[in-house]
Amino acid sequence: MLTALDGVYGDRKDALSVAGRTASYEELLGAARAVAADVAGAPAFAVTATASLETVAAAVGGLLAGVPFVPLPPDAGPAEREHILRDSGAVLTDVDFDRRSSGPAGPGAGAGAPGAAPEDPALVLYTSGTTGAPKGVVLTGAAIAADLDALAEAWQWSAEDTLVHGLPLFHVHGLVLGVLGALRSGSRLVHTGRPTPQAYAEAGGSLYFGVPTVWSRIAADAPAAEALGGARLLVSGSAALPAPVFRDLERLTGLRPVERYGMTETLITVSGRAGGEVRPGTVGTPLPGIRTRIAAEPGAEIGELQLTGPTLFSGYLGRPEATAAAYTQDGWFRTGDIAAVDPADGVHRIVGRASIDMIKSGGYRIGAGEIENALLDHPRVSEAAVVGVPDADLGQRIVAFVVAEGVTGAELTEFVAAHLSVHKRPREVRFVAAVPRNAMGKPQKKLLLTGEFGPQAG
Repeated sequence: MLTALDGVYGDRKDALSVAGRTASYEELLGAARAVAADVAGAPAFAVTATASLETVAAAVGGLLAGVPFVPLPPDAGPAEREHILRDSGAVLTDVDFDRRSSGPAGPGAGAGAPGAAPEDPALVLYTSGTTGAPKGVVLTGAAIAADLDALAEAWQWSAEDTLVHGLPLFHVHGLVLGVLGALRSGSRLVHTGRPTPQAYAEAGGSLYFGVPTVWSRIAADAPAAEALGGARLLVSGSAALPAPVFRDLERLTGLRPVERYGMTETLITVSGRAGGEVRPGTVGTPLPGIRTRIAAEPGAEIGELQLTGPTLFSGYLGRPEATAAAYTQDGWFRTGDIAAVDPADGVHRIVGRASIDMIKSGGYRIGAGEIENALLDHPRVSEAAVVGVPDADLGQRIVAFVVAEGVTGAELTEFVAAHLSVHKRPREVRFVAAVPRNAMGKPQKKLLLTGEFGPQAG
C-alpha cells in the first residue's frame, strides 16, 4: 500500500520532514520494521500520536506487522486514554525512531507486502465522543488504499508534489491523508509541527492541507499567504471554510481552495477537483466509487447526506448495534450531516450536523451554515456560530453567537435579512469573546448553549 517504500520513487534523503527532523524512505522503513517486530502478534498497539517521526514509523510498522494501529491524542486526559486502551485492547508501545531493523518483520516481507490482508483492520481511530464514550472506528487497508487512490486522481497528486501540513496525526486528515497519502503517492512530506502561517510560508510546498482555522490565520497574514502563491493546490477540510476566508486566499495567493468532505467512518468521499470549477461553500462531487443521496422530506431542498462506497469503515469496534444503527435498511451509511446537491452539476454543499445545524423555525427548514456565512460577510464579524433554541411560537428560534466589534445585534440581524430570506435572520444575537472549537477547528456549539467554554464578551 505504501508505494514509496517499495523503492518505486528511489530513496529520497529528505523524503519526509516532521517538526524539523528529516528522514529518508530507507530510514523510515528501518524504524518501522523495528516497530513491527515489537508489536508482532499483539491484537492492536497504541502510540501517543505526537507530531513526530515516531508516529509515522508506528503507522507504517503496524501495516508491516498486520497489527491495527491505535493513535492516542497527545492531549487526551487520563480517563480518555484509559478508555481507548481498554476498549481497543491495544498494547501501549514506545517508539524510538533511531532504532532500526533491516530485516523483514512479521508475515509480510517488505513495505509492499503487509502482514494483514487488505480487508483486515489497519487503523482504529476513535471518535470525539460528543454523544457518549468515544467509539473505535475500524478502517481496513483496502478502504484506505481506495480513498488515497481516488484523492490522487481528484487532486492530481503525484511524486512530483511536496505536501505541506501541520495537522494532528491522530485524525484522518493528518494521519491517513497527510502521512499515508504522501507515502502512497511518493510525494515529499513536510509536516510543520505547528500549522503557523510562517511555517507554511517557509515550507515551499506544491500541495497544502489545512483546516479553516489554519487558513483563516494564513489569510490574515498577507506576506505568508502570498508566499503560497507558487503552490499548485490548497485543500481545506474537517469543517466548512468561511466564504470570506476563501475569497481572501484567492486574492492573496491566486488559488481557489479546494474543499472536501468526509468522516472518520467514511474517509473522504466528496471533493472538489484540481483544475476544476471551485465555488466557495461547496465540497465538490463524489469521488470514484462513491454514491451519495439526500434523504429529504417532500418539498425540502436539504436533508441528511447518505452514501455508500469502498472507503467506508468496517464497523465500530465491539459495537455491532451501533454499527447497524449507522446504516439504513437498504445499506446506505447515515452521515448525520445535512446537505444539498445542485441538480445542474451534482456539486454538494454541506449545511451542518442534523443534530444541531438543522433549524426548524416557523415552518421552515434552515441550515445554520448559510446564516453563518452571511454573518461572516459583515466586515465587523470575525467569527460566527448559529444554533436553534426551543421557542414556544416558532418551534426553534435562530440564535447567532458572534465575535464582532463596532456593530449591534440589530444591525447584524438586518444585514442577514438583506442577504438571505427574511425568515433566516437571527432572532437573537449574542456577542462572545470566541467561538469554542476542537482540535480540528470545528465549532463546539453545545458549549455555546451551556456557556461552559467561558464568559461572553462584554
